Amino acid sequence: MAENSENVVDLLLAQHDEIRRLASIVDGNSGQVRKDAFDRLRRLLAVHETAEEEIVHPFARRALDDGGAVIDARLEEENEAKGVLSELEKLDPDSDEFTAKFSAFHKDLEAHAAREEREEFPRMARDASPEQLRGMAATVRAAEAIAPTHPHQGVESPAANLVVGPFAAVADRARDAIAKARH
Repeated sequence: MAENSENVVDLLLAQHDEIRRLASIVDGNSGQVRKDAFDRLRRLLAVHETAEEEIVHPFARRALDDGGAVIDARLEEENEAKGVLSELEKLDPDSDEFTAKFSAFHKDLEAHAAREEREEFPRMARDASPEQLRGMAATVRAAEAIAPTHPHQGVESPAANLVVGPFAAVADRARDAIAKARH
């Protein structure tokens, strides 16, 4: 069996790049292209944030000197983003309201990612062992495979994700399958 050499920081940075790419597609398009990109973005954000909340943020909270303050600020941003993402899900992607709300969301999303990339990821890469970084990457992949696919505001802690997450994930994946079958 081949050894997993994936590093959690590289994995998260690649996901941030994909999040940025999808957000730009949503911002720059309309119709089905916008809707499809938003659906992919919403799903990626939901699983990405869940994995960060369950694995990455708890490690950073313990490992970084000011980890508590850094992670509390990121969790507050993630909670707010989940609320906006939930509102966006309910809007017509071609409506003026969606366009305005998504534009502001996109800016906040960029700022959030930049803060993680500046305040959290480099310090984790420096302070964690290669084994820890590989282990977290594998754990992030596993968490994402079973994470909810829609935002659930107020579920930002590892404990809440473990209690609510499995039920939300089943409901979300059923909702996704029904929506896909309708199209």
